[in-house]
Order: sequence, then C-alpha cells, then structure tokens
Amino acid sequence: MGSVNTRGGLIYLDFRYKGQRCREYTKLQDSTRNRSRAQKLLKVIEAEITIDKLDYGKYFPNSKLKAHFDNISENTRQSKAYFDAPDSPKFEEFTQTWLAEMKIEWSKGHYNDVEGVLNKYLLPTFGNKKISAINKGQILQFRSILAKVPGRTGGFLSPSRINHIMTPLRVLLNEAADRYDFTSPWKNIKALKIGRTEVDPFSLGEVEKVLKNVPEEFYAYYVTRFFTGMKTGEIDGLMWDCVDLVNKTITVSQSYVRGEVTGLKTTGSYRVIHLIDRIVDALKEHKRTAYMKDKFVFTNSKRKPLNYQVVSRSVWYPALVKAKLRPRNPYQTRHSFATLLLASGESPEWIANQMGHTTTTMLFRVYSRYVPNLTRRDGSAFAAFLSMGGEV
Repeated sequence: MGSVNTRGGLIYLDFRYKGQRCREYTKLQDSTRNRSRAQKLLKVIEAEITIDKLDYGKYFPNSKLKAHFDNISENTRQSKAYFDAPDSPKFEEFTQTWLAEMKIEWSKGHYNDVEGVLNKYLLPTFGNKKISAINKGQILQFRSILAKVPGRTGGFLSPSRINHIMTPLRVLLNEAADRYDFTSPWKNIKALKIGRTEVDPFSLGEVEKVLKNVPEEFYAYYVTRFFTGMKTGEIDGLMWDCVDLVNKTITVSQSYVRGEVTGLKTTGSYRVIHLIDRIVDALKEHKRTAYMKDKFVFTNSKRKPLNYQVVSRSVWYPALVKAKLRPRNPYQTRHSFATLLLASGESPEWIANQMGHTTTTMLFRVYSRYVPNLTRRDGSAFAAFLSMGGEV
C-alpha cells in the first residue's frame, strides 16, 4: 500500500511500481483538502498498477523515473510482439520470400539495386534475427552506424543514401508485421531530411566548349543530351523508331539500365520531346553513317548499346579536360537543359513536360535559383509593368 506524505510543505506520494520505490512530489500545498485529493489520486494509480495499465508519464511527466519505466514498457512490448508471432521467420528467410514475390513486379535494375542493399547492409545486421523481434532501438542504432560509413567519393553516406538503404528495411518489417500479426517497430521513425539538390549546370558557352572537344562520333550523342535533357538510361535506350526527324520529336518510352531495356519509373516520364533544328541536323548526319540494322540510335564500336560507365570514363571526362572545364558528372547535361530553358523564358509548365515532371514543383525547387545568374532578372521587368499601368 502506498501513502501520502509531506515535506517542505508539499504533498508527495510514496508507492511501489515494478519493484521500484517511487516518491513523486505534487504541487499541492499541505492541507486537509489537498491530502484528500492526493489520496484519491493514489488509489487511481494503485488500481492501474494492479491491472498493469499505468502510464507513468501521464501522471509524472517530469519524473526522473519516467525514462526508466518507458524503457521497461518498450522491452515488454517487444517481448510480447516476439511471442505473439511464434511463426514469424528470421529476417533472412522472409527476405528471400519477399524478393521472390517482388521479382515479377520489378525491373531487373531495381531488383538488383534492392538485392545489393540487402546483401551489403541489411542481412549482415539483421539476417539471423527473428523478424518480429527487431525493435525500434536496433533500427535507430543501425541508422546511426550508417551515418559513419565512408562514402564512395569521400566523406560519409549522404542522408539520401541512408534513406535509400532504410527503405527496404521499413517495407520488410511492415509487410512481415501484417502477415504474422505483430506490431511493426517502424513507428514514428522519420526519414532523414535531405538538403536541396545540388546541381552544377553548364553555361551555354561551356556547352559549346564540351561539344567542340568530344570525339566526332559522339557529337550527336552529346548534342542530344544537352538539348533534350534526357537521362542517361533514356538516351542510351533510345531506338530509331522513337525518333521522328520529320516532325522533329523524340518519344521517350523506355530506358536502358544495367544491360536491360526497361520501362520508365513514373507515368510522367513517358513524354514527347520537341527537337530544335540543331539536334535534327546532328541526328540526320549521325543516321547517315549509323548501322541502320541496329535498333538503338547510339551504339559502341561493337554495335552494342552504350555502357554509361565506359563512355563517362573514356569520352566525357577527357572532353572536359580538353575543354579546360572543372569535372562534372554527365547528369549535369540534364540540369543544363533545364536552366537554359528557364533562362530563355520558356513556359515552366512546358519545360516540366519536356523534362518528364508532372508538375513545376521540382523545377522551381531545384533549378530556379540559377535563373538570376543566367538572365537579367533584377525587378526591372516588374517596374516596367507597373509603369505601363498593368499593360504588357
């Protein structure tokens, strides 16, 4: 039985909970009325202790014992979840089942990507654990360890990469919880915040320098990259039947990734790109010398689709050196296309469509800050608009 006592003119409760003696002070001054109130509170607390329903933090949110009892409750919950799912398999076993089920839905590239994350990061850590026994503390500890893993280009893994690694873990745990009827530990675990996408586009002058220094047989390839904004997989997977030189369009409907032609990631990525004459002229010249029995527009010396790693290493970076430009990855051709279109005053909605974005949100979030550096946008246009009384 607990008791109500006083010290220093304040009432405190003295009781035992989970084998621990608890002395919790109230803000009540010592008086007959307040003692009665404290007695009623103590009875409620003891009743909840009896039926194992006490939420310690509800009554004593600032108590030093709160964290201790919260930890006990979490361990109890995890133990209960473990034994409530006696048929749940080990993490590695469930992973193999899940991968087999997903293989029919995913592209080869995505499957290999997920499998790579599992083999490199998740299975070494969680493989031998019963999947229903993995708890929130272990998940957060794993994520903190990832933050200390060296990255490929120096430094440590980026928040974006860490989120990418954590995604299969989240999906696996939630799916297993649904199948084996236990509580998923993935509760209130938010993805790490990702900073603004860093892009380093080429100016128009720099684009011309690159095009002057790429090998002649790759001129049409890089003209198309710079002035269509196509992604590497999209241009490497481009086939002649998707190129209409009469109507000056390219239909983007597939991608070439890791040796396999696949569909595009999102519905918005399927699009028709309008070509400027410079691209049309370059593709006509390229077509004149290309092996027309090949389905792909751009091929290597063996008439096979381009390998982006080989092309980057043997063509792209040497061209930047010759042009005396700082190293930038080939994806900057896409960023350059977007910033040049914005600088030219094209409609943001049209630009987003050409890029394969369903809205202009990403366009403004990623690229708009480069526009003032490429155009004379200093507020003078707005001042002129006002001076004309709102007339354009």
